[in-house]
Amino acid sequence: MEEKEEENKEREEVQENAQNSEETQENAESSSKEGGEDAAAQPEGDSSAEEEKEPTPEEKIAALEKENADLKDQLLRRAADFDNYRKRTIKEKQDAYDYANTALLQDLLDSLDNLDRTVEAAEKADDPKAIADGVKIISSSLISMLESKYNLTAFGQAGEDFNPDMHEAIGSCQDEVEKPVLKEVYLKGYKLKDRVIRNAKVMVTMPKDK
Repeated sequence: MEEKEEENKEREEVQENAQNSEETQENAESSSKEGGEDAAAQPEGDSSAEEEKEPTPEEKIAALEKENADLKDQLLRRAADFDNYRKRTIKEKQDAYDYANTALLQDLLDSLDNLDRTVEAAEKADDPKAIADGVKIISSSLISMLESKYNLTAFGQAGEDFNPDMHEAIGSCQDEVEKPVLKEVYLKGYKLKDRVIRNAKVMVTMPKDK
Protein backbone atom coordinates (compact mmCIF):
# COMPACT_ATOMS: atom_id res chain seq x y z
CA MET A 1 0.00 0.00 0.00
CA GLU A 2 2.75 2.40 0.85
CA GLU A 3 4.49 1.68 -2.45
CA LYS A 4 1.33 2.47 -4.40
CA GLU A 5 0.87 5.73 -2.56
CA GLU A 6 4.44 6.75 -3.32
CA GLU A 7 3.98 5.91 -6.99
CA ASN A 8 0.81 7.98 -7.07
CA LYS A 9 2.61 10.92 -5.45
CA GLU A 10 5.45 10.70 -7.95
CA ARG A 11 3.02 10.54 -10.84
CA GLU A 12 1.15 13.61 -9.52
CA GLU A 13 4.43 15.53 -9.13
CA VAL A 14 5.46 14.69 -12.71
CA GLN A 15 2.07 15.81 -14.04
CA GLU A 16 2.23 18.99 -11.97
CA ASN A 17 5.76 19.82 -13.22
CA ALA A 18 4.70 19.18 -16.80
CA GLN A 19 1.67 21.44 -16.38
CA ASN A 20 3.83 24.19 -14.85
CA SER A 21 6.28 23.95 -17.73
CA GLU A 22 3.49 24.28 -20.31
CA GLU A 23 2.10 27.34 -18.49
CA THR A 24 5.54 28.96 -18.38
CA GLN A 25 6.04 28.40 -22.11
CA GLU A 26 2.59 29.82 -22.90
CA ASN A 27 3.30 32.91 -20.80
CA ALA A 28 6.61 33.47 -22.60
CA GLU A 29 5.01 33.18 -26.03
CA SER A 30 2.25 35.55 -24.99
CA SER A 31 4.76 38.12 -23.76
CA SER A 32 6.74 37.83 -26.98
CA LYS A 33 3.65 38.43 -29.10
CA GLU A 34 2.60 41.41 -27.04
CA GLY A 35 6.07 42.92 -27.33
CA GLY A 36 6.03 42.48 -31.10
CA GLU A 37 2.61 43.99 -31.40
CA ASP A 38 3.70 46.98 -29.29
CA ALA A 39 6.76 47.49 -31.44
CA ALA A 40 4.70 47.23 -34.59
CA ALA A 41 2.06 49.55 -33.23
CA GLN A 42 4.64 52.24 -32.22
CA PRO A 43 4.54 55.01 -34.86
CA GLU A 44 7.72 55.95 -36.68
CA GLY A 45 9.25 59.42 -36.17
CA ASP A 46 7.77 62.27 -38.18
CA SER A 47 10.21 62.63 -41.10
CA SER A 48 8.59 65.85 -42.28
CA ALA A 49 9.36 67.54 -38.93
CA GLU A 50 13.05 66.62 -39.25
CA GLU A 51 13.35 68.05 -42.72
CA GLU A 52 13.70 71.83 -43.21
CA LYS A 53 10.52 73.55 -44.08
CA GLU A 54 10.61 74.60 -47.73
CA PRO A 55 10.07 78.38 -48.13
CA THR A 56 6.92 79.55 -49.78
CA PRO A 57 6.99 81.48 -53.08
CA GLU A 58 6.26 84.69 -51.18
CA GLU A 59 9.25 84.11 -48.90
CA LYS A 60 11.49 83.39 -51.89
CA ILE A 61 10.40 86.64 -53.58
CA ALA A 62 11.01 88.62 -50.39
CA ALA A 63 14.52 87.14 -50.05
CA LEU A 64 15.37 87.96 -53.67
CA GLU A 65 14.08 91.53 -53.30
CA LYS A 66 16.22 92.02 -50.19
CA GLU A 67 19.29 90.65 -51.96
CA ASN A 68 18.63 92.93 -54.93
CA ALA A 69 18.29 95.97 -52.64
CA ASP A 70 21.57 95.12 -50.90
CA LEU A 71 23.41 94.77 -54.21
CA LYS A 72 21.96 98.05 -55.48
CA ASP A 73 23.09 99.82 -52.29
CA GLN A 74 26.61 98.41 -52.66
CA LEU A 75 26.75 99.52 -56.31
CA LEU A 76 25.67 103.06 -55.43
CA ARG A 77 28.26 103.27 -52.67
CA ARG A 78 31.04 102.08 -54.96
CA ALA A 79 29.99 104.54 -57.67
CA ALA A 80 30.01 107.40 -55.13
CA ASP A 81 33.46 106.38 -53.84
CA PHE A 82 34.84 106.22 -57.38
CA ASP A 83 33.40 109.63 -58.25
CA ASN A 84 34.95 111.17 -55.13
CA TYR A 85 38.28 109.54 -55.97
CA ARG A 86 38.13 110.86 -59.54
CA LYS A 87 37.37 114.42 -58.37
CA ARG A 88 40.13 114.28 -55.76
CA THR A 89 42.64 113.04 -58.34
CA ILE A 90 41.72 115.81 -60.79
CA LYS A 91 42.11 118.44 -58.06
CA GLU A 92 45.49 117.05 -56.98
CA LYS A 93 46.74 117.10 -60.58
CA GLN A 94 45.51 120.65 -61.07
CA ASP A 95 47.14 121.78 -57.82
CA ALA A 96 50.39 120.11 -58.85
CA TYR A 97 50.24 121.95 -62.19
CA ASP A 98 49.29 125.32 -60.68
CA TYR A 99 51.89 125.27 -57.91
CA ALA A 100 54.67 123.24 -59.54
CA ASN A 101 57.00 126.26 -59.64
CA THR A 102 56.42 127.38 -56.06
CA ALA A 103 59.88 126.33 -54.81
CA LEU A 104 61.63 127.93 -57.80
CA LEU A 105 59.77 131.20 -57.40
CA GLN A 106 60.55 131.31 -53.68
CA ASP A 107 64.25 130.92 -54.48
CA LEU A 108 64.04 133.68 -57.11
CA LEU A 109 62.63 136.15 -54.60
CA ASP A 110 66.07 136.75 -53.05
CA SER A 111 67.51 137.63 -56.45
CA LEU A 112 64.57 139.97 -57.14
CA ASP A 113 65.10 141.68 -53.80
CA ASN A 114 68.80 142.16 -54.60
CA LEU A 115 67.91 143.61 -58.00
CA ASP A 116 65.52 146.08 -56.37
CA ARG A 117 68.27 147.21 -53.98
CA THR A 118 70.73 147.52 -56.88
CA VAL A 119 68.29 149.72 -58.81
CA GLU A 120 67.82 151.95 -55.77
CA ALA A 121 71.57 152.21 -55.28
CA ALA A 122 72.12 152.98 -58.99
CA GLU A 123 69.92 156.04 -58.76
CA LYS A 124 72.32 157.54 -56.20
CA ALA A 125 75.61 156.02 -57.38
CA ASP A 126 78.20 158.03 -59.30
CA ASP A 127 80.39 155.09 -60.31
CA PRO A 128 78.94 152.95 -63.12
CA LYS A 129 81.48 150.23 -62.33
CA ALA A 130 80.00 149.74 -58.83
CA ILE A 131 76.57 149.24 -60.37
CA ALA A 132 77.95 146.73 -62.86
CA ASP A 133 79.75 144.82 -60.11
CA GLY A 134 76.52 144.62 -58.10
CA VAL A 135 74.63 143.22 -61.08
CA LYS A 136 77.40 140.66 -61.71
CA ILE A 137 77.19 139.48 -58.11
CA ILE A 138 73.41 139.03 -58.39
CA SER A 139 73.76 137.18 -61.71
CA SER A 140 76.47 134.89 -60.36
CA SER A 141 74.40 134.10 -57.25
CA LEU A 142 71.31 133.40 -59.32
CA ILE A 143 73.15 131.08 -61.74
CA SER A 144 74.78 129.20 -58.87
CA MET A 145 71.41 128.65 -57.19
CA LEU A 146 69.80 127.39 -60.43
CA GLU A 147 72.70 125.05 -61.14
CA SER A 148 72.92 123.55 -57.64
CA LYS A 149 69.22 123.25 -56.82
CA TYR A 150 67.56 122.81 -60.21
CA ASN A 151 70.28 121.28 -62.44
CA LEU A 152 70.04 124.16 -64.88
CA THR A 153 73.27 124.68 -66.83
CA ALA A 154 74.26 127.22 -69.46
CA PHE A 155 76.16 126.31 -72.64
CA GLY A 156 77.53 128.01 -75.70
CA GLN A 157 81.03 129.53 -75.97
CA ALA A 158 83.05 130.73 -78.91
CA GLY A 159 85.34 128.02 -80.29
CA GLU A 160 83.04 125.09 -79.46
CA ASP A 161 81.91 122.70 -82.18
CA PHE A 162 78.63 123.58 -83.77
CA ASN A 163 75.82 121.20 -82.81
CA PRO A 164 72.50 121.79 -84.58
CA ASP A 165 70.67 120.03 -81.74
CA MET A 166 71.94 122.61 -79.25
CA HIS A 167 72.83 125.68 -81.31
CA GLU A 168 70.70 127.87 -83.54
CA ALA A 169 72.77 129.48 -86.25
CA ILE A 170 71.65 133.01 -87.02
CA GLY A 171 74.60 133.75 -89.29
CA SER A 172 77.71 132.18 -90.74
CA CYS A 173 81.07 132.95 -92.30
CA GLN A 174 83.92 130.96 -93.84
CA ASP A 175 87.40 130.50 -92.54
CA GLU A 176 90.26 128.05 -92.33
CA VAL A 177 88.56 125.50 -90.12
CA GLU A 178 88.14 121.76 -90.52
CA LYS A 179 84.54 121.69 -89.24
CA PRO A 180 81.87 124.20 -88.23
CA VAL A 181 82.67 125.98 -84.96
CA LEU A 182 81.04 128.79 -82.99
CA LYS A 183 82.42 132.18 -83.87
CA GLU A 184 80.24 134.23 -81.55
CA VAL A 185 77.47 133.50 -79.03
CA TYR A 186 74.71 136.05 -79.04
CA LEU A 187 72.47 134.27 -76.55
CA LYS A 188 73.43 131.43 -74.22
CA GLY A 189 71.59 128.15 -74.32
CA TYR A 190 70.32 126.25 -71.27
CA LYS A 191 69.81 122.62 -70.36
CA LEU A 192 67.64 121.22 -67.59
CA LYS A 193 69.55 118.08 -66.58
CA ASP A 194 70.06 116.41 -70.01
CA ARG A 195 67.29 118.21 -71.90
CA VAL A 196 67.87 121.35 -73.91
CA ILE A 197 65.24 123.91 -72.95
CA ARG A 198 66.69 126.76 -75.03
CA ASN A 199 69.10 126.61 -77.94
CA ALA A 200 72.02 129.00 -78.02
CA LYS A 201 71.87 131.64 -80.76
CA VAL A 202 75.26 131.73 -82.45
CA MET A 203 77.38 132.84 -85.39
CA VAL A 204 79.01 129.83 -87.08
CA THR A 205 82.36 129.63 -88.84
CA MET A 206 82.15 127.19 -91.74
CA PRO A 207 85.06 125.53 -93.61
CA LYS A 208 85.99 127.21 -96.88
CA ASP A 209 84.77 125.67 -100.08
CA LYS A 210 87.43 123.72 -101.91
